[in-house]
Amino acid sequence: MPPVLRDAFSVTRFSFWTGVLLSSVIGSVAYVVTQRSIENNAQERFVNHAKYAQSVISVRIKSYTDVLRTAGSMIQSTDVLSHRKFHEYVSGLNLARNYPAIDSINFAILVTDAQRDVFLAELRTEMRDVVHLAAPLDISPPGRRPSYLVVSYIEPDLSTPGHYGTDLAANRYFSRQLDESRDHGTLYASGTPILALSGPNDTHLGMRMPIYRIGAAPVTAEQRRAAYTGSLGIAFSVPKLLHGVMDEVPIRGLRMTLYDIGPGLDARGRDTAGLPRTLFDSLGTHVDPAPAPAAGADTFSVTLPLDFNGRTWKTTYSAPKASLYTEFDTYYPKLMMGFGFLGSILLYALLQTLTSSRRAALALAQEMTSELRESQSKLQLSHQKLRRLADHAYQIKEMERKRIAREIHDDLGQSLLALRIEAELLAGRTQGTHSHLHKRARATLLQIDTTIKSVRQIINDLRPTVLDLGLSAAVEWQVNQFQRRTGIQCDIQDDHGEIMLSDHCATAFFRILQESLTNIVRHANATRVKVELRLNGGWLSLTVRDNGCGLPPGGRNKYGSFGLVGIEERIVILGGTCAVFSEPDGGTTVTVSAPVIGQQDQPAHSPLEQGTGSSVI
Repeated sequence: MPPVLRDAFSVTRFSFWTGVLLSSVIGSVAYVVTQRSIENNAQERFVNHAKYAQSVISVRIKSYTDVLRTAGSMIQSTDVLSHRKFHEYVSGLNLARNYPAIDSINFAILVTDAQRDVFLAELRTEMRDVVHLAAPLDISPPGRRPSYLVVSYIEPDLSTPGHYGTDLAANRYFSRQLDESRDHGTLYASGTPILALSGPNDTHLGMRMPIYRIGAAPVTAEQRRAAYTGSLGIAFSVPKLLHGVMDEVPIRGLRMTLYDIGPGLDARGRDTAGLPRTLFDSLGTHVDPAPAPAAGADTFSVTLPLDFNGRTWKTTYSAPKASLYTEFDTYYPKLMMGFGFLGSILLYALLQTLTSSRRAALALAQEMTSELRESQSKLQLSHQKLRRLADHAYQIKEMERKRIAREIHDDLGQSLLALRIEAELLAGRTQGTHSHLHKRARATLLQIDTTIKSVRQIINDLRPTVLDLGLSAAVEWQVNQFQRRTGIQCDIQDDHGEIMLSDHCATAFFRILQESLTNIVRHANATRVKVELRLNGGWLSLTVRDNGCGLPPGGRNKYGSFGLVGIEERIVILGGTCAVFSEPDGGTTVTVSAPVIGQQDQPAHSPLEQGTGSSVI
């Protein structure tokens, strides 16, 4: 084989294996990225399902808390509470259907040792008609104490009458918690299972709230203690509370474990000091109430906090990852790996094909770049010429206005002045001798005055003579004329007094003010205008703000509208900036700024000083 062909074959073989290796790497990366994306999406859906389940639990806890509060309101609004009335109220709640987790609602009455005997006698008499007791009702545990918190009402509890007479204050731990609830007027949520009702993975908890004397409105802890009459509580089953929550989460193999991490007592009555206690485990049984949590790379797990009326609960949700994957999710990473491999092979082949034309493309790009830069330079030069031409046109226009105003002032003004003098003399000589001629002379004199005012207005429209007194004076004059002509309230803010500017710069700012005020009259429907003139750091700023309707969308680029365009061109010619801010029904603000350092020159002479004669105009 010739050396040239052998070298070409070697290069081709190297390129082939390079392409295969690169495609394999890209396919593997596509597989890993797709797999992680699917896993992240599945984990996000899992967390959302867990949050939904957590919100369902919170709503149920809120509803059971509302039951306790409404029962407390009923007791506090009743003058005399009887077992029959309490029974009828609880029966009306229909706990078995509406609140299946509630085992019972009970009310414990505060009794002092001096009231004990009378209280027991009355309770035994009333209980005789409600439930059959095997033995005379007494306070449990026995013994004399300064006060008792005796369970006197239980609904429904006809099957377990032995709970009547239980002294809740006999337990030091519960007594301390109930006293704290009484002094603060808050709910007390127990973190200790009710031993008489609880079993393995079947925890029953209680919530209690203080009941105060009817009509009392205690504010301080001392007032609450004085008005305290007892404690109302409910006992509920945690498994029944969580019943149905798992069914609302469409995840196979979902496990939910509920923990209480607040202070409490364990099954032996020992203080747990805030250690987590398992209240419910969806996989728990009577034999193994709390199986070991599933862990590993194939399991999603999230722990969410839950507030149980001031106690801290947390719920751990876990599920196999496979339960959140679809059949398509299983094959999608492999499919993406195949697409990545084939796509990269084709892309590599295309790149190899285009490599030969790369230099030509680069040369063409360089040539096009040079032509583009040259075109941009010409375009910028053309823009600069156009801007200078516009500046020249503006200056010629202002000079022509100035010349016409001067000629009108000098020529027509002198003629009108002479004519007025003659008419004044004629009116004076005919007064008292020729009444008819005197009236005609006075009418002619008034007509001459009207003509003089019109000529003066024309001169001010062409170029106000007040502009020769300085920009501040011209701005104040123009704003006053605008307010008098339109009736729009105007405010002027000029803290710098007179500012020495070139005639060109002062005229540009004055024309910008005129154009802004004209736009307000035509489009803004404003009732108030504020004009600010500021000099700061060698820059002169003019701000015109109105409270009108603002610019409509696309208003700045409206066809045939050149007001804002003229403002921008005038200020750019001076080397300044223009900004327009507008909001619907929020008014429009036009702000222009230009450097004025080096712009000062000697003030131009007014037409009165440049003219050849005196005038009244």
